[in-house]
Amino acid sequence: MKCLFTLLGSVLLLWGCSKDSDTLYDEEQQVEALPSQGEVASRSAGSKVMMQAFYWDVPGNGVWWNTVSSKVPSWASAGIDAIWLPPATKAAGGGYSMGYDPFDYYDFGSYNQMGNTETRFGSLTEIQSLITTAHNNDLSVIADIVVNHCSGGASEYNPYTGGNTYTDFQPASGLFARSYNDFHPNNAQTNDPGVFGGYPDLSHSKVYVQDWLYNNSNSIAKYYKNVMGFDGWRFDYVKGFEPWVVKNFKNSVGGFTVGEYWDGNAALLDSWTSEAEASAFDFACYYRMRDAFGNNDLTQLNGDMLLKRNAYRAVTFVANHDTDEIYNGKLLAYAYILTHEGYPCIFYRDYEEWLDKNKLNNLIWIHNNKASGGTTYLYADNDEYVARRDGSPGLIVYINNSNSWQERWVDTNWSSTVIKDYTGNSSWEPTTQSGTWVKIQAPPHGYTVWSVK
Repeated sequence: MKCLFTLLGSVLLLWGCSKDSDTLYDEEQQVEALPSQGEVASRSAGSKVMMQAFYWDVPGNGVWWNTVSSKVPSWASAGIDAIWLPPATKAAGGGYSMGYDPFDYYDFGSYNQMGNTETRFGSLTEIQSLITTAHNNDLSVIADIVVNHCSGGASEYNPYTGGNTYTDFQPASGLFARSYNDFHPNNAQTNDPGVFGGYPDLSHSKVYVQDWLYNNSNSIAKYYKNVMGFDGWRFDYVKGFEPWVVKNFKNSVGGFTVGEYWDGNAALLDSWTSEAEASAFDFACYYRMRDAFGNNDLTQLNGDMLLKRNAYRAVTFVANHDTDEIYNGKLLAYAYILTHEGYPCIFYRDYEEWLDKNKLNNLIWIHNNKASGGTTYLYADNDEYVARRDGSPGLIVYINNSNSWQERWVDTNWSSTVIKDYTGNSSWEPTTQSGTWVKIQAPPHGYTVWSVK
């Protein structure tokens, strides 16, 4: 997560002080329901490849939903099965905000508040159209859920602090109004695992907060699923609250669920996924790749990762809107995550702007058609890395970070079988020996992926 402290800090303060209301909306107050997406065919997020469909500071002026919508058909054709959207509702920064300073969880660009009617990304109609387009192309839509903190509340006297706090939230939607009782400290809890940026820290111990997040018929979880048509959930900054929050939210509506537990310790990631019963972004894999390609030491790829502890729960990535430290060998890093276990996520700018889209599409195809079964790690040194996927048909990936072509004898699962490099980086089509061994090669600062012809 990033927040616009320098750009928006003073503006948020002015907005926070401009509202003055002591009346909370009744918990059951309703707004007119948006047109439902209805029943849609079951989609399979988690089986192919996810696209992070945004980056930090995407173009403003309400054009982003339409931009993403225009790309959905080609992404689906390439083998993407889900798109992860930025926080889609009105934040304290209004039309400037990337959404990580949430104010009104039900304003998808239809209420004139925080200086704008539309969000930075567009209008209610435009996000509805985007979700429909995604569903028509058999893509799941993953909502970014920010429930650690809120922003943009008006100043009110807070008896738990003995002074004023910006905790009076009266959203124009009339849904999930909040007061000092719903943040830390309160009569039930002084704090939870983490605060962020000095923003009011939402208290998940309060039944009122739980009801609005996932229990009520008009809760965020049920509204996003049943009214807006979202299929899954990416939880922001999950270190800031207990894992059962994610578990309860997911259990109320189902759907693919992944948390941003920002930590390179694979054991901690594994523990969180077990408690939350959800997937996690594999920061352990990310940091091993960063060190491997940044320090010319591919033995780092033998390190501990969530994908090696629990591949079913690992969402692997090379870059995201917060973290982009793999510069040298970035395409090699994609070759790694798209041939190994886990659910790979591709960063929008890498795909659409910075890297070779044809090569990424090739790796996506390889992932979806060849990368199955468990992994056997065959070889690693400073410059070379070789691993085998043992499924059917399976594959062998050979990553070479040196300045020259490399060759290596490897043990395969194929006896007396012609194999080929499905990346097109090598024209060899060798035949494996009766004992399953074969010589393969990889180009300088490149990779090959071998499977049966």
